[in-house]
Formats: sequence, C-alpha cells, structure tokens
Amino acid sequence: MIFAAGLGTRLKPFTDYHPKALAQVNGKTLLERNIQFLYQAGIREIVINTHHFADQVEAAVGSIAMPELTIHLSHEKDGPLETGGGLAYARVFFKDETAPFVVMNVDILTNISFPKMMHFHLAHRPLATLAVTTRDSSRKLLFDQQMQLAGWQHINAELFRWAKNEVENTQAFAFSGIHIIDPAIFDMMPLLGKFSITDLYLTLASEHKILGYNHSGDIVLDVGKPESLEKAALLFA
Repeated sequence: MIFAAGLGTRLKPFTDYHPKALAQVNGKTLLERNIQFLYQAGIREIVINTHHFADQVEAAVGSIAMPELTIHLSHEKDGPLETGGGLAYARVFFKDETAPFVVMNVDILTNISFPKMMHFHLAHRPLATLAVTTRDSSRKLLFDQQMQLAGWQHINAELFRWAKNEVENTQAFAFSGIHIIDPAIFDMMPLLGKFSITDLYLTLASEHKILGYNHSGDIVLDVGKPESLEKAALLFA
C-alpha cells in the first residue's frame, strides 16, 4: 500500500493545485517512481489511498501499465484519515490476505532492499517491522536493545510517549515511512476513524512484537518539501 492521501502542505504552492504524489523528480512523479520501485521488488498488487485531488491521482494511475500489475484506489472522500485510519479504511483490499504486506509513504524515495527487509520480517515474525535509520530527524522512534518498539520522542519539543513503561538505554532511530505488516493487525485497530499508525503501534507494542529494521546506509529522502525535491533530483538522476 502507498499512502498518498495527505494534503502535502509542505509542498505549497504546488499542492494548492495538485496532490503531492504527482510532484516530479527529473520528469517522473513520486507516485510513478514508487510504483516502479515496488514493482522491481516483485510486488504485483498495490493499493493507493487518495483524497487530495484524487481525480488527478486516478488519471495518473490510469496511464501506468506494467505486466501483471493491479492497482486499487482507496478513496477517502471524507478524509484524509491519516496513516492508521487510511490503512483501516482500505482493509477491504486485504480481507483475503494471510501474508505480510508492504506499506510506504508516497513522499519517500529510497533504495532500501525490500527482499532483505522481508527476509528479516519472516525470520522474526513480528506484527510489524518498521524500517529505520540513524539519520537526523526531529521525531524518533525508541527501541530497546532487541529492537522492540519502546517509545516515541519529539526531540525539539522534548516530548516522549512510551509503549508501556519508560525504558532505560533505548536506541533512537528515524522512521523511514516504510513498514511490513501482518494482516492480523486489522483485528487490532478501529474499523473507522482518523488516527496515526504510529499511535497504534505504540499501543500494541506493550503486548505484541513490533520491531525496528535498521537499514542505515541506504538512501532515505523525505521529499515532502521543495528543497528535498531538489536534492532528490541529484540523488535519483
């Protein structure tokens, strides 16, 4: 699943007239780049949630043709429902799934190896595996020494949220906006509503295995702001 429903306010004025998914890097949209990236990793069925200028996303998807690729659109007409709510709203597309699935933000460009991350997930069988790196970020996920999710930190505001109790000797990582999730999570989340999947993870982590996957050294670029698009043009030439 690709999260593409957000308003993309950091990319104004572009997002006053277009969805952030259609921002371009070297003549190719973020949406097309990530669809191709997932396709190259062997994924042949993709769900994309939409809200902001959903008609433009639908038109763009209609022009993408790859052998055996199926794309579903989950239109959040009353949204956007945030990451957790968006996934819950799209559960109809996962109702028959038993295998873990990949989720990523449309405004993330990366060269992560999905096969390696999936191998890690299948070896450890957590409820969710979260891709993380040691790069700078104002928000960090906190993990114990076994890379089990323990909390969340907003560094600038000095805010913390713990999954259960405060944990000493945690490791702080920046979230890459990429997850591998077991479909069992749908039985543990609200049916409807607007909520963050990070909040859901923190709630579930006290009783379920939610692991960090450290892929530091890979490229991870949040292209949700104009200066990042310029950097992406150099990195993804």
